[in-house]
Amino acid sequence: MDCLWILSCTLCVLLSWIHVDQVVAEPQYLVAIPAVIEAGAEAKFCATLRQPSGTLVMTVTLMSREKNTTLFTHTSNEAFQTCVQFKAPLVQKEVQHFQVEVRGDTFYSKQVTKVMIQAYDPFTFIQTDKPIYLPGQKVNFRVVTMDNKMRPANQLYDVIELQDPNSNRIGQWLNETSNSRILQLSYSLDTEAREGPYQIIVSMGERKISHNFKVEKYVLPKFDVTVNISEEVSIGQEDIEAKVCAKYTYGQPVPGRVTVNVCRPIDRYFFHGVSVHSEDDLALLQISAPCHTETKQADKTGCATFSFNMSIFTKMDQKVLQDVLDISAKVEEEGTGISHPQEKRIRISYVLGKVSFINMPKVWERGSNVEGKVRAVYHNNTPVCDAPVYLFTGQMLQTRSLQNLTTDSNGVASFSFSTDNFDQDIQLHASLTPTLGYPGYRIAYYDRGFHTLSMSQPSSPYIKTISSLEVQTNDKAVPCDAEEDISVNYTIVGESPGSVDVIYLVLSRGAVTMQGQKQVEVQDRSVTEGQVSFKVRVSPEMAPEFQVVAYAVLPSEDVIAHSADFSTDKCFSNKVSVEFSPSSAVPGEETNMQVTALPRSLCGVSAIDKSVLIKEPGKTLDADKIFDLFPLKKSSGIPYEVDDATECLNVRPKRYVLLYSSQEQNDAYAVFQKVGLKMATNLLIRLPSCVKFKGKVYHDGSHRVSYDVAPEVSYLSLDYSDPGLGSAGHLPPEAAPVETVRSFFPETWIWDLVEVGDDGKRGVSLTVPDTITTWETEAFCLSSQGFGLAPRKEMKVFQPFFLELTMPYSIIRGEHFELKATVFNYLTSCIMVTVTPGPSSDYTLTPLSGDLYTSCLCANERKTLRWTMIPTALGAVNVTVSAEAVASHVSCDNEVVSVPDRGRIDVVTKSLIVKAEGTEMTKTYNWLLCPKGSPLTEEAEIHLPENVIEGSARTSVSVLGDILGRALKNLDGLLQMPYGCGEQNMALLAPNIYILHYLKGTQQLTTAIMEKATNFLTSGYQRQLNYKSADGAYTTFGTGPGNTWLTAFVVRSFSKAQSFVFIDPRKIEESKSWLQHKQQENGCFEKSGKLFNNGMKGGVSDEVTLSAYVTAAFLEMNTSQHDPVMNKSLACLKESLSDLSNTYTTALLAYVFTLAGDVETRAHLLQHLDTVAVREGGFLYWSQTAAETSASLSVEISSYVLLAKLSASPTAEDLGYASGIIRWLTGQQNYYGGFSSTQDTVVALQALALYSTLVFSHEGWSTVTVQAPSSQLTFDVNQSNKLLYQEEALQDVSGKYSLEVKGTACASVQISATYNIPTPADVTTLSVKVQLEVNTTSESARPKFTVQIQSLYSGKEKTTNMVILDIKMLSGFSPDPESLKSLKHGLLVSRVEQKEDHVLVYLEELSKDTPINHSLEILQDLPVDNLKPAVVKIYDYYQPVSTEYYVTYLCAN
Repeated sequence: MDCLWILSCTLCVLLSWIHVDQVVAEPQYLVAIPAVIEAGAEAKFCATLRQPSGTLVMTVTLMSREKNTTLFTHTSNEAFQTCVQFKAPLVQKEVQHFQVEVRGDTFYSKQVTKVMIQAYDPFTFIQTDKPIYLPGQKVNFRVVTMDNKMRPANQLYDVIELQDPNSNRIGQWLNETSNSRILQLSYSLDTEAREGPYQIIVSMGERKISHNFKVEKYVLPKFDVTVNISEEVSIGQEDIEAKVCAKYTYGQPVPGRVTVNVCRPIDRYFFHGVSVHSEDDLALLQISAPCHTETKQADKTGCATFSFNMSIFTKMDQKVLQDVLDISAKVEEEGTGISHPQEKRIRISYVLGKVSFINMPKVWERGSNVEGKVRAVYHNNTPVCDAPVYLFTGQMLQTRSLQNLTTDSNGVASFSFSTDNFDQDIQLHASLTPTLGYPGYRIAYYDRGFHTLSMSQPSSPYIKTISSLEVQTNDKAVPCDAEEDISVNYTIVGESPGSVDVIYLVLSRGAVTMQGQKQVEVQDRSVTEGQVSFKVRVSPEMAPEFQVVAYAVLPSEDVIAHSADFSTDKCFSNKVSVEFSPSSAVPGEETNMQVTALPRSLCGVSAIDKSVLIKEPGKTLDADKIFDLFPLKKSSGIPYEVDDATECLNVRPKRYVLLYSSQEQNDAYAVFQKVGLKMATNLLIRLPSCVKFKGKVYHDGSHRVSYDVAPEVSYLSLDYSDPGLGSAGHLPPEAAPVETVRSFFPETWIWDLVEVGDDGKRGVSLTVPDTITTWETEAFCLSSQGFGLAPRKEMKVFQPFFLELTMPYSIIRGEHFELKATVFNYLTSCIMVTVTPGPSSDYTLTPLSGDLYTSCLCANERKTLRWTMIPTALGAVNVTVSAEAVASHVSCDNEVVSVPDRGRIDVVTKSLIVKAEGTEMTKTYNWLLCPKGSPLTEEAEIHLPENVIEGSARTSVSVLGDILGRALKNLDGLLQMPYGCGEQNMALLAPNIYILHYLKGTQQLTTAIMEKATNFLTSGYQRQLNYKSADGAYTTFGTGPGNTWLTAFVVRSFSKAQSFVFIDPRKIEESKSWLQHKQQENGCFEKSGKLFNNGMKGGVSDEVTLSAYVTAAFLEMNTSQHDPVMNKSLACLKESLSDLSNTYTTALLAYVFTLAGDVETRAHLLQHLDTVAVREGGFLYWSQTAAETSASLSVEISSYVLLAKLSASPTAEDLGYASGIIRWLTGQQNYYGGFSSTQDTVVALQALALYSTLVFSHEGWSTVTVQAPSSQLTFDVNQSNKLLYQEEALQDVSGKYSLEVKGTACASVQISATYNIPTPADVTTLSVKVQLEVNTTSESARPKFTVQIQSLYSGKEKTTNMVILDIKMLSGFSPDPESLKSLKHGLLVSRVEQKEDHVLVYLEELSKDTPINHSLEILQDLPVDNLKPAVVKIYDYYQPVSTEYYVTYLCAN
């Protein structure tokens, strides 16, 4: 038949018969090698030789551009099958050629296939101790790098950075190295850290990996809620069942109410052309989702079961609804009302059930009867009984009815039919409906059964073989370190008798790990069926999955193949475990943690409160996350770089070859390709893309391949729609009773590196925290033998019974309240409990619970005991109550009383702050005394006002050998004022920098001071970034236009802080660039945002004052005065020198021209300032005007003069002049070392630090003697203790005090008196009116009041500076959280903070004579009797000590 037959059809596969050269019984060889081989690794290929004719030599060579390496040479005259191990070359990524040559006297064949040699980077992971943090908590994290064998790798981490939600780099570590170990680092978040997602990013050259965690203000849940419901429900089922359970973190059931709400949501995409974004839009369309809500009481196990009728969710038109149900469950704890929600979404399926064929043959033979069965089941797998099943045969669109069957009680029906009328493959369909058609969209239907029976016929080159192999898969994960039986089913059809070798390969992580073969005898009949099996030992190196590929060469030379994937247990070579002894504990008990791993392993062990994982589930380090790091878990496909071009097949008129469609995934080539194997063979396993016949080249129509062999080309329309052919395959990126006093409640208990000894064990002694919860461990270990991850262990900390105290945060002396102690019994038996309050002279307790203080408490019961508490002392009062389980002869509920072995006594101590009535006042007297050999004396007299509140006065004296020592002691609180905006935060940050520079310059910087100060700097830097805009500017409250003044303040401070902590240099450059863009044509800087303190104005425009400040900032950052920006700004500032009426601006200009090195202008300005200075008894200072005597501005002006004097190589005369300013400045310091407001504190401490650096001496000592009316105190100051803060209380709270300083060193002395007076109520320029109203509309069980507040300014300016409204809560009350949120959006409100029992409201400003109203709702937490009024204050932030300070009462009748 010397012609080419082409039978083509658009939709069908073309079969083309072509004569092919073929020699009978030629030797056959197949060599399998992975398409991708790891560089430098031990790799394997497997070779098979069949029916050799004489002696043959097989040579296998790996060829690269540089060299050819012979991997295998074997001479044999017998068939063989072997696997060969070789070391892959060390290259980065290279395509090499794998050549197989078989040579004999009468036979020669060579096959070359491409393979990819690829190096894999080590992989790195980041672990944090928790997935979620509160602002102010410490983030602990580890960075671990391993090679592909999961051994620790040596890795340099160029940069490790921490980014906040705005992508600001808030922390960085440079050039850290793993040293083949675990790198452990930490970072403390600021208390004002911005909420949102944070990222740790590790950079290693070009590679980057990241890890996310959240920062959020959260309250940890005490219990977890689970919803048990099937993941999918059928539209046809009648009822849906759901079970909701709640358990405390320590495992006990939660008593309470369970509410379940089930809704089928609206499909918003259905409304074409209608913009539907919200529930309101749907309401306008009068459409609401069908829902059902039900509430039940939880049973004793903490569970409730619900049943919902499906019809509730199917009444509406299906088209407008989504095919899901949203289940929302909420459990509300009895007694507290605390609730915890849980949500789940389940799918709605339209499948009502299905029919399937069972016990069916694969092949049919002519003249035989086909016998089989069908099974029909509903969606929930229950049988469809006594129902008709319709059997059809034929192609889907051309079927005919074959039989009608009826199912039995098991849903099964048998059938049998004759094959007389069939002459090809039989396609069977089984359906529960009498017609076969595709179900409509969203119409309920039953899945049909489908089965193909192949027709048995002798093997022939004209037809594709129907013989097959099938590797049996396993649904369950294969256990590690165990042997697994793998079975391969074979069906061999129409082959001549003889033996066939079934060859199998096991692949793991892309490499061949095992091979073997089983012989099968083909019987002298049309169909031979059977099974072969072999054992695979699963090692951890094969996890998490392995692949088995089986193939065989049939007598007809057809190759059949099949593969299957097997998942294994997630195991590692390093077997790690963590055990606690005892396995559960009571709070505060000692426990031993035993870590077991391979000898000399280093382990990262952590344990966190289970509540954290309830709050943020699914964020733990587990085996899946580790295996996902693997570059190759399993092979799938062949990379396009190594896809071999198929050569044209030479055709001669001798024998037929069938070109069949290779779209079937079961043909041998597709099977090998699927598992990433290349097969070098002389057998035809892959369809050629073209054939040569009689000088013509015939191409597959889908491959437009260029050629230059034949002059004439035709195209065969071969329809290969095999996605694997010619497509770019890719690797996817892959004793006595223990008394417990509970006070330690962390969220992370363990975060340690533990080294295991030579015996593979290590014990660690630990103290269990006081939280009654379950701790969950996470532990992994590294050793030279590999990685291991321990199964998560739970350590339950549980008190058999425990105590809770309920009391307010603070009360005012004279008030009294009901102290409540609740005892819970979680034992299964009754106990006798005695509850006893601890003795104290600070309060009196009157019992209110009769004889219940020793009483029965049975299983799962709780009892509340009460006392009236009247505090008698001021300050923090500790209240201690203990509960003890005692032995008793009295039975409880006819039950003998039991006494627990552990946790018999629970003691709880809580602190209560008792405040004095009225308002606290402070008087301070400061001296800087430098005796220089002769003694110096000073006197002070303290008079307390007549209306001082009894018992509230206290006086103390403190001494330091350094004027900056007081500020150093109070770095975190130089001002006892709120720090809620961008400028105030800088006032907290900047003084740290000046003091650190001073201590460093004078060699007094200790590690402890450095650590404390850098912590403040780091948190201050973090916090400041909250106020940064994207353009580089800073704003007062983080929103609105950038503030020029603040941006300059931030950038000069950040620039100085860089020498101590990490500050992202890009942020500094962004801010400098923003400031430069604010420069105007005249050289001055444009004002954007407010000047903070109105008192700075006057005389010259704000523009000059502002420009002077910005220029000073640039010059402090070492910007040259010849820089174009500086040149222009200095020129503008010189223009203003004709008017020096604003003393503040003049002092600032003197400092600017000092920094700029303009000697002449500086001298002119300092000369003018000297003429307007105030000189009083050796003190020297300046004020803004004769009338304006604001202490805050005077401090700032005097500090700028001091900076101007000392910033240009000061002479002895300059230092003498400066000492007068210093004496005055130190006299203005407050008790904490700051001054009266933010700006004056910053500038004064900058000046004091500069002065202290210049006059510092390493020598000298002094003795300070303080004589009070009835006592004397002595303090020594020397070089070793000059920074030590020495403070003593004076017995005399008022009277005349004298002090004497002898010696040669300076001493800073302060006498401070603090007392309370009845709250003043005289109206000043700032006033506030308060009214308390009972909220009758509240649904809350607790009494609720509304505080109406009216603020008014009636001074001489048009507007005030920023104003603080400080609202103290009434004792036993707290602000309603929702009301606090609303207050944040109030008129002129920039920020609202809650600090302990105060609510602080920041008002932008108040306009003259314009009352502003606000309201706040407060809730009663606990009843307090004899309630005293609470104080509401209003004051100007920048002049708090001036008269613009008003207080009123918040009274509750």
